[in-house]
Amino acid sequence: MASLNVRAALLSFTFLVLALGLWEMATQPPEAEAAMTEYERLMGGADQESRVPPPSAVIKLAWTELSNPFYDAGANDKGIGIQLAYSVYRVLTGYLAAMAIALPIGFLIGMSPLMYKALNPYIQVLRPISPLAWMPLALFIIQDSDASAIFVIFICSIWPMLLNTAFGVANVRQDWVNVARTHELSPVKTALTVILPAAAPTILTGMRISIGIAWLVIVAAEMLVGGTGIGYYVWNEWNNLDLASVIFSILMIGVVGMLLDLALGKAQRLVEYKE
Repeated sequence: MASLNVRAALLSFTFLVLALGLWEMATQPPEAEAAMTEYERLMGGADQESRVPPPSAVIKLAWTELSNPFYDAGANDKGIGIQLAYSVYRVLTGYLAAMAIALPIGFLIGMSPLMYKALNPYIQVLRPISPLAWMPLALFIIQDSDASAIFVIFICSIWPMLLNTAFGVANVRQDWVNVARTHELSPVKTALTVILPAAAPTILTGMRISIGIAWLVIVAAEMLVGGTGIGYYVWNEWNNLDLASVIFSILMIGVVGMLLDLALGKAQRLVEYKE
């Protein structure tokens, strides 16, 4: 297993070097055909067209940004660490609120066929709606851009958790529930000591899916509401035509998303059954 991991790491590193090398070569500016005239220089002309920056420029920018990620020089000039912190705060706030609603309702639906049949039509109608479609209504009712972004995260996070919780609870082996009834456990104690541990892997799968969706949606939501956050940072740098910053921020979005997924993946492995 260790040998496989080492070979996989070496192969992955090789792919990275090749990709960066090809990117660097493909984005080298061509030689200017003729020098600019004095008039062109005075008018701010360029001797080449705009193009995607090479990885060397992105790496140089990343070093500068990460050396001081929490600087604050005004409303439109904050470090990448501050922007990511705003986004993570919004994601976790909406995510935890969704978890507080989704898990109890999921348990209720999973344990009661009657409640499943009663609530399923509403779930199937609301679930496919794009989270961003709720943004105008949220902005009108809540009248706060930050709270509206959190509400959008709440909406997009609730469905995977709710459905996976209901599915996990409904598929707990009936033998285990019968044993709990034999021991005259109360419904609450049965849910906490029998059903919850049995359904935990499925519940954590839903939570892991939800955190991924929430991180995807917050970028788009912050582009709409503006102000702060990594989504706003991307849009602001695009408006400044700073493509190196755009690429750097995209990579940081991927890194933070990976860390959030790894955290939930670790929690999921902790509750898996060891046969």
